[in-house]
Amino acid sequence: MFDEEPLTEGCGEVLAVADHACIGVSPFNSYFSTTRLTELARWASERFGSCHFFIPDTVSAYTMEALGYAPERARHKARRQGQYTYNKVMTALCALDVPEPQQRVLGMERLSGNQRYCELLAAATALFERDAAFRVACLDATHWVLDRKLARGATPTCEQLRLAVRYFLAELPLFTDSGGIAAAGAGRGGGSMFVYHQRVAFLERFYAGLLPWKPAPGQGFLVVSEPQPEQAEPQQGHVEPRRGRAEPPVLGETKVASR
Repeated sequence: MFDEEPLTEGCGEVLAVADHACIGVSPFNSYFSTTRLTELARWASERFGSCHFFIPDTVSAYTMEALGYAPERARHKARRQGQYTYNKVMTALCALDVPEPQQRVLGMERLSGNQRYCELLAAATALFERDAAFRVACLDATHWVLDRKLARGATPTCEQLRLAVRYFLAELPLFTDSGGIAAAGAGRGGGSMFVYHQRVAFLERFYAGLLPWKPAPGQGFLVVSEPQPEQAEPQQGHVEPRRGRAEPPVLGETKVASR
């Protein structure tokens, strides 16, 4: 159903014993259609003992502020898009008759009352403020996100990075210990995999143990993607026509124009 690629060798070791998956779902990203979310939910239900979906809903406002939206407007759009994303996830879970589907979704309101999440967020934020190497790594990751959303040729300013990094820090606890936050795997000795469809340079360094901030024991990251169709062998003597180079699409990323 999906191709699986552990982000690092250590993540592969976690995958071998993992019994929980936390699927990251980005608001404003058209990759996460209801159909694809249903496929992800079915795959995760069959592949792991339990699964959750993480939606960084309200914190999307930080990124939108960095892109030039007024704070109130950014919060409104983040709430609206977050609810839309939540509804799609719920539709997917209900289509599969998942018991208590609302308990499978981790949004920011629910996480704000989660002790493990709050502990990790406070610790990561404190490390960001005091450790230069960690701060640079987080800002670099945020730069990568903003680069994909700004108009072609634009470069994020220091102020934009400082605004948008709050979104990244809000996600970091889930990369660090999604199993502990979801209270999954307790008593079973299994691990937890954070699941997404893209590789991120920061996370490759993070899961390889190359940053001051480390993942919890038994935490991994899994890149999932749809299998690519096999290409038929060209017939003897047949020459494929030359095509112009195409830029790869970035699903769900919208260049910012004047508002």
